[in-house]
Amino acid sequence: MTDPVTDPETAPATSVSASATSATPAVPAPALAPGDVVLARTEGRAGYLTLNRPRALNALTHPMVTRIAEALTAWERDPAVQTVVIDGAGERGLCAGGDIRAIHQDVTSGGGAASRAFWRDEYALNARIARFGKPYVALMDGIVMGGGVGVSAHGGVRIVTERSRVAMPETTIGFVPDVGGTHLLSRAPGELGTHLALTGAAVGAADALLCGLADHVVPSGLLPALARDLAAEPVADVLPRYAVEAPAGTLDGHREWIDHCYAADTVEEIVDRLMAAGEPAAKETAETLLAKSPTALKVTLAAVRRARALGSLERVLEQEYRVSCAALSCPDFVEGIRAQVIDKDRAPRWSPAGLAEVTDAEVARFFAPPRDGELRLADAP
Repeated sequence: MTDPVTDPETAPATSVSASATSATPAVPAPALAPGDVVLARTEGRAGYLTLNRPRALNALTHPMVTRIAEALTAWERDPAVQTVVIDGAGERGLCAGGDIRAIHQDVTSGGGAASRAFWRDEYALNARIARFGKPYVALMDGIVMGGGVGVSAHGGVRIVTERSRVAMPETTIGFVPDVGGTHLLSRAPGELGTHLALTGAAVGAADALLCGLADHVVPSGLLPALARDLAAEPVADVLPRYAVEAPAGTLDGHREWIDHCYAADTVEEIVDRLMAAGEPAAKETAETLLAKSPTALKVTLAAVRRARALGSLERVLEQEYRVSCAALSCPDFVEGIRAQVIDKDRAPRWSPAGLAEVTDAEVARFFAPPRDGELRLADAP
């Protein structure tokens, strides 16, 4: 999903971070028609994909998902292509997520059929990236949120920079982390993944590595040279020339209260523990949670806990498809998009308005099979 706090249609380039420097696409692509929402080309031993909706912060559309899948099919069969590299056009980041304006319009006027079709193909693509048979190098510079995580963090080589802001911020719009996000976050150390899933907080390079969302840090200014070198040399030979030590992160210093508070069985108890922790950051986190959709919080907690037991990414994506389809009929999803992106009043009216009003039966509804059929993804060995 798209970052609900930063609307990609209007966000300035400085929204990445206060100290962000301008960056050019890692692999300059030839000039193509405006309709080319994904630029795909080969050079030497590499295939290059550039998400090409910079004015919308490269928010994913169904045609973009289809184009990426087509390119992967061609390159997987092409012995000349030994490495795939994905990046985003423009200065602000790889991808802010899915096009939630389109989803809002679909739900309010079309009943959600287009959104369900989009998710089916998007989640299948996420699984395919994770199982891709050649090195898949994701240049996670700048904003990488929601669906942007889905096309990058399942790859085999995940590179962040000093500009990276990685997040699954779905609870802010009454939605639940998807695109395999609950799989990734369920595997983070301790309860860090639960914390990120419920709060939607964005992390920088060091914390992305700590939480298993990335593998390497490369200064953003060096990405173009790294990407060019991949046309001539294997990833294992190129990376050591560019990778640097991650700067200091923040999450590790908060592990004690995060692990204790988020180990609670319910969202209500998590909030109570955060309030009682005696840490200013914990109290601030509790206040952040209380501003989110109560339904989305409870479903997200259940989804992350269930993902831990499901094991494979495919099984988790199938669960996420159930949850996403159920969210289409939840008033909080449309209301959250309205408040954050459409009207921008930042004052969502959640229904129910409080955690205590969200019943176990309502949470369980999100995990029931969709009426239009399950998503079935073959297990990989």
